[in-house]
Amino acid sequence: MQVSEPALKKQNSSGMDAMMSEEYASQSKLLEDFTYVPSIDSAWVFKTSNGDRSTAMFSISQADLLANNTRKHILYSHITRHGTNPLECQWSPFPIEMTGVSVVVPSPSGSKLLVVRNGEKGSCTKLQIVDQSHVDKEIHVDQSIHGPLFIDEWFQGISWNQEETFIAYIAEESPRPKPAFDDAGYRKEGSSEKDCNSWRGLGEWEENWGETYSTKGRPSLFVFDIASGEVRTVRGIAKSLSIGQVVWAPPSSTGHQKHLVFVGWLEHNGFQKTARKLGIKYCSNRPCSLYAIHCPFEEPNADNASLSGGKSNSASVAMNLTPSISSAFFPRFSKDGKLLVFLSAKCAVDSGAHNATDSLHKINWPSDWKTDEHLDVIDVVPPVMCPDDGCFSGLYCSSMLSDPWLSNHCTIILTSAWRSTQVILLVDVLSGKVTRISPEHSDYSWSALAVNGNDVLSVSSSPIDPPQISYGREASTEDHQTRGWVWEEVTSPLMAGSNKVKALLSHHTFSILKIPVTNPCDELSDGGQLPFEAIFVSCEDSSQKPTVLILHGGPHSTSVSSYSKSSAFLASLGFNLLVVNYRGTLGFGEEALQSLPGKVGSQDVQDCLTALDYVIKEGLIDASKVAVVGISHGGFLTTHLIGQAPDRFAVAAARNPVCNLSLMIGTTDIPDWCYAVACGTDAKHLASESPSIDHLRLFYQKSPIAHISEVKAPLLMLLGGADLRVPVSNGLQYSRALRERGGDIKIMMFPEDIHEINLPRSDFESFLNIGVWFKKYLK
Repeated sequence: MQVSEPALKKQNSSGMDAMMSEEYASQSKLLEDFTYVPSIDSAWVFKTSNGDRSTAMFSISQADLLANNTRKHILYSHITRHGTNPLECQWSPFPIEMTGVSVVVPSPSGSKLLVVRNGEKGSCTKLQIVDQSHVDKEIHVDQSIHGPLFIDEWFQGISWNQEETFIAYIAEESPRPKPAFDDAGYRKEGSSEKDCNSWRGLGEWEENWGETYSTKGRPSLFVFDIASGEVRTVRGIAKSLSIGQVVWAPPSSTGHQKHLVFVGWLEHNGFQKTARKLGIKYCSNRPCSLYAIHCPFEEPNADNASLSGGKSNSASVAMNLTPSISSAFFPRFSKDGKLLVFLSAKCAVDSGAHNATDSLHKINWPSDWKTDEHLDVIDVVPPVMCPDDGCFSGLYCSSMLSDPWLSNHCTIILTSAWRSTQVILLVDVLSGKVTRISPEHSDYSWSALAVNGNDVLSVSSSPIDPPQISYGREASTEDHQTRGWVWEEVTSPLMAGSNKVKALLSHHTFSILKIPVTNPCDELSDGGQLPFEAIFVSCEDSSQKPTVLILHGGPHSTSVSSYSKSSAFLASLGFNLLVVNYRGTLGFGEEALQSLPGKVGSQDVQDCLTALDYVIKEGLIDASKVAVVGISHGGFLTTHLIGQAPDRFAVAAARNPVCNLSLMIGTTDIPDWCYAVACGTDAKHLASESPSIDHLRLFYQKSPIAHISEVKAPLLMLLGGADLRVPVSNGLQYSRALRERGGDIKIMMFPEDIHEINLPRSDFESFLNIGVWFKKYLK
């Protein structure tokens, strides 16, 4: 059949018709407005000689679509407070772009700055010590000493000692030498990488920590002596441990002993305790402990590789400080050196759930601790099993400030999920009392950025309000009886970039809905029968507008009421958003979370439909105009919903979805997850690298692909080609099977992206296509 010339003219070079091309042009310009709004990554606050004045340093990031990376900036502000007068902030006129910088870490006093430039493709790593006026020291660390420093949220650990003379950090261990060959065959003596008359093989494959870490070397501990410029490896750590989150222990009373405290993850955490590293990103259920070891510079004759190449013998061995508990991370010493606090994911490790309710613990640290001295672990905040309505629901902390302590040495500041919001908590580590200090009656989400004496620098946002910096202090009456916290908004240059976004969302509102569980079964725990929640972002005349059902991954993750660029973009297109925190979500107590394992594909699917029924019954949305989108387990739910309830969804999009557990089990970096979600509490005893026929049948039955014959909704499939968590074979198999059955399917592949599809261009094109796809089918 021949295509007429007029029909050809209606299409551009991308194969789009004129109307679709216009939609792409319009939405891409709109999405750029959201993409270029900067975000605040971290902040530090330092005291000055003027008691009323502090200096705040902010690390800012912004997507750079042209270069397909993220720009990093530093922005300074002088904060002045005179008694109870309003806060005064003086900002630097322009941000300073940190070109080529991997990470910056200021010293405790704020008088020095460590600037790290990680080497690429075998080049050296550069460490700079910047004084207040100049570069005071710069060293280049060769790959033979170590590779790039870890700057991720899990293994990263860069710590200045109290005297600001040493820096401890985590970097990639130098790779093992590869076998060398020449025209005579194997060379017993190694050859230079640059020897053009020989070539190197690959050698034995080594296990890695999966998603994000597949190309990285083993995380190892190093110390940099600033005065001499020497870097030493910390010896005495078992090769079965991967190291992260290092901090300096307080100096001993004599001032001579210097210890390092770090987190160690056992590398033999495969099934039946085999030597396999299961994926660790987003998985707090990997066993870990706190360890202590001597600083390598304390013993001059220590067996250490250094830049000078010297070696000798050492008796220093890392000591496990927390053998009584299956998980310990984020160690933080109090400013007076008397307390060591840390978080634990014991509930996750012991149950097999990949994330669960955290607990807080402490160790009373002796002034003259010896490495053979036993230390007791004391519970501070235990997991909350079934919270009362409106009450504290437990700790769910994805990070901890490097210095979370108020000036009384016994109170720390934490940021935690609290049902569908994120809040700032004050924890008295002596009594265990937990107090919510971010506004109690606010549905906004809050996050602590830094502690300044007894004050807190924070950021707050909502689904329709970009991040706003605030400064909080405890307010007291004249008789010194506390009366809560007062928060002042801080006017900042960052607000200028978000004003256009605020204008685009000015006609939207949001609320948090409590959704009762329908027909709870008797076997459910009390917590599993409590209402779950959904965040509803509504347009004007919401009952006449299309609605997008948004589903988070995990399943033990959460969607909090904070600003999300992608969700805000979808709202700006004229969609209502229904963001469901189904049972199993973090932030609702341990019993509600543990109600889901073993029931995926049924309980979580029903919760999503129940939430949809709720807003329809309340007259909030048009039931005939509903789209659904999700990533990972959210994609699992997306493809389940269009199969189990095919008449309820007009269109769908799935990003790296789990579509077939029986296929995923042999290809993912977290095969234990497949057992955990499908088999529940029995998973740890059943898990095997060679699943039985019965388990494969169960995995298939609980998967979306079991319902593929019922699918009617057009589906946009977005896949990351380098995804190790849910490899592309899952999405491709489902897409091809759907096409085989005559389904309307569009596949987009991002070859260099991992599970999150977060390279700036990929993220942009991903949500641009979701917006256009939904507009096409929700007219």
